[in-house]
Amino acid sequence: MLLALEKINVLEGQTLVINDVDWKQFEQILEELGEKRNSRIAYHHNILKIMTPSLEYERDKVLISTLLEIILEELDIDFCLGSTTFKSEILQKGLEPDNCFYIQNEAKIRGKKRIDLTIDPPPDLALEVDLTSRTYPHIYSALGVPELWRFEKGNLQINVLKNGQYIEVESSPICPNIPLKNLIPEFLNQCKTQGRNKTVRAFRTLIKDYTIHNGKTII
Repeated sequence: MLLALEKINVLEGQTLVINDVDWKQFEQILEELGEKRNSRIAYHHNILKIMTPSLEYERDKVLISTLLEIILEELDIDFCLGSTTFKSEILQKGLEPDNCFYIQNEAKIRGKKRIDLTIDPPPDLALEVDLTSRTYPHIYSALGVPELWRFEKGNLQINVLKNGQYIEVESSPICPNIPLKNLIPEFLNQCKTQGRNKTVRAFRTLIKDYTIHNGKTII
């Protein structure tokens, strides 16, 4: 092993960059790091980055994920989610989203404990909270993730994959009638003053109103 990882301490909000890591070493590092950890990884062109998120990042990630779950629940759309390592030896790329959702392809991976991109589809939507400047659209596009949300500096950016490139759009294809780019930042700010539970209840009520007046829509 080229590194004694147990001796490495990546501080909160910081990134460790390791050069000249081949695929076998990348797999060994993942195994040594284990699944129960706070850090995230990205691997591309033999460069491995290990990031440790900040407390602010974790709060935003959890709340944005919760708000998206509420939308899917109120639209009666089955989904599953989780942050896991998506990797492709053929592409020589690997990535761990802050969170990801299987929506259109939920039935195809339902009940699976592990995702294998050689036979399974990529997640339908990935979420990145970019407080640590660690979003890698080129890796997501290579893996074929159709939709990428990026939250940075209080703004939500929604990107959809077209012809191998991400294009920023004004609304998510999953719920085009809901103005998420305005609502998500608004309710994240509301949470800071009114608390999580009150914010979540208010958001669910609002989404119920949208589904009543605009219908349930999904691509």
